[in-house]
Amino acid sequence: MATLHREFWRQHGGLVWSNPEAGDEVRIRAALVRPRFDRLLGIALEFGLDRLRQEWNVLLEEGTSETRRVRATVERILANIEKGFVLAASGN
Repeated sequence: MATLHREFWRQHGGLVWSNPEAGDEVRIRAALVRPRFDRLLGIALEFGLDRLRQEWNVLLEEGTSETRRVRATVERILANIEKGFVLAASGN
């Protein structure tokens, strides 16, 4: 695990409990297939929305049943996070 984000991932230890040394990409993808708004927002704040979308696109390309199952939820959450970032940037 990258030391830069070690403290952040300690808050989300259950994501990849079987591999405590998993990299950021594995942890982000695990969060995406078990979508919770607060967790995905935290990841977007820590890594950036672009990185979160990049890892989501990797999962979409893989086309697993797990990804298809959560697609609508994840895309709704990502859209809402993006709207929130736009509002925050505009000062509203």
